Amino acid sequence: MDESNKYLKILIFLLLLTFSLPSSLPLLHHPPPPPPLPLLPIPTSQQLSWQLTEMAIFFHFGTNTFTDSEWGDGKSDPSVFFPSNFDAKQWVTVAKSAGFSRVILTAKHHDGFCLWPSSYTYYSVKSSNWRGGNGDVVGDLAVAAKESGIQLGLYLSPWDRHEKCYGNTLEYNEFFLGQMTELLTRYGDIKEVWLDGAKGEGEKDMEYFFDIWFDLIHQLQPEAVIFSDAGPDVRWVGDEAGVAGSTCWSSFNRSAAKIGDTDSQYSRGGDLHGHDWVPAECDVSIRAGWFWHASEAPKSALSLLDIYYKSVGRNCLLLLNVPPNSSGLISDEDIQVLQDFADLRTSIFSNNLAKHAIVTASSTRGDSDSRFCASRVLEESIFTYWAPEKNQAHWILYIDLKDTVGFNVLQLQEPIHLGQRILFFHVDIMQDRGEWKKILNGTTIGYKRLLQIPRVEARYLRLVIEKARGDPLISFVGVHMDPYLNLTSLVDTSEKVPSNGHRFWSKFKEILYTLPYKKMSLAI
Repeated sequence: MDESNKYLKILIFLLLLTFSLPSSLPLLHHPPPPPPLPLLPIPTSQQLSWQLTEMAIFFHFGTNTFTDSEWGDGKSDPSVFFPSNFDAKQWVTVAKSAGFSRVILTAKHHDGFCLWPSSYTYYSVKSSNWRGGNGDVVGDLAVAAKESGIQLGLYLSPWDRHEKCYGNTLEYNEFFLGQMTELLTRYGDIKEVWLDGAKGEGEKDMEYFFDIWFDLIHQLQPEAVIFSDAGPDVRWVGDEAGVAGSTCWSSFNRSAAKIGDTDSQYSRGGDLHGHDWVPAECDVSIRAGWFWHASEAPKSALSLLDIYYKSVGRNCLLLLNVPPNSSGLISDEDIQVLQDFADLRTSIFSNNLAKHAIVTASSTRGDSDSRFCASRVLEESIFTYWAPEKNQAHWILYIDLKDTVGFNVLQLQEPIHLGQRILFFHVDIMQDRGEWKKILNGTTIGYKRLLQIPRVEARYLRLVIEKARGDPLISFVGVHMDPYLNLTSLVDTSEKVPSNGHRFWSKFKEILYTLPYKKMSLAI
């Protein structure tokens, strides 16, 4: 009897001890998995900010605007510069209304004429009759951009056809950095500094101290990215048509590129094995020339849409030149095209047909961890994403649109802050009897990939990632209808996938998880 009481007291003590423990003590469980390890190279915060803007407007403006020329010789009298109705607020309003969040101005083009009152040369707005020599285009634009929440970038041409010390390496580099310092210390935050290696045949030999320039720019404007043929932060895409390669890596080897002498094919596609993160910028003009000419007309909105697909839709930023006219305003016909271009984009991409889809995956990191689950790809952000479990043979996302819909554009994004990963993928749609039909093959994705296809109708899709650098990650999937594409449907639209409720969905899940699929591969 005493022995029984002894054990009973021990049991009661243990129960009391259990219930007396603080409720805040964590229960025993497996901690959630951390995010995947980034794959180098990865972007800086400045490069991420640049990429998220997607599009910028370039303003080519200067004496060339008044002399009907593209490359001025530096001999035009400053008095030719007289934009009687100049209004920087109009420029910025036009850019913002058309969906652009960054503008870049040619503060000095090759002719050497400065759109700000530089202390280092008389060849500037201060020697013109405009505003009695007290005008400042850069200053007005900086104020207008700040008031509208638009980011500002500046182009300062290394080649200067007016400055007499051009050709004297030491003297000119000092002169150039003096002007650069003026621009980067007088006008507030500058988000992009644009440089190039343009120079005419037979011009003076000149060595530019680019490394010194880059360090000074980053010192004076630490939030700015620097554009040039070879970076260091943003590279030229290699053409002036606004078109990137269908395979386009943000990784790049700066050591393989030289400003003014870069392989355009290398620039268009980037480098899978590149050690540096240097994404591409696609520059193109809305008109035939870069400066305004009365004889030229703007491209159509549909042409700009096509360029958008081939620039932003290929992991790049679109830099669209819109030259102000000789009165100092954006021309009405250009404004109309820009607004139509904005309307086209809105009509296509504001409606994601997959917004309410059911998304499942072949695996999920941490099994059911909601931070990495497949439904994350429906959130419009690159900072949330689907991540598969480690060391998987299959990397597949399955999408049920809940109804049969017609579409001809797919949008894919990667969380590029963790590196660019995907090499090859394809997309299938399900036809009757559970048969998958491939509708497209793709290579790189990066920040954004827009894929145009002949119109199809389907309820069920799958994104199959065939090859990647490490475990692939997907941050967004969009399904869209572009009514302006004139392509032929791949499938007979009379053969619709049946949608008879839970019975078919249950059968569909059995099919998609049991279909054999070839082993995926990791890129070396």
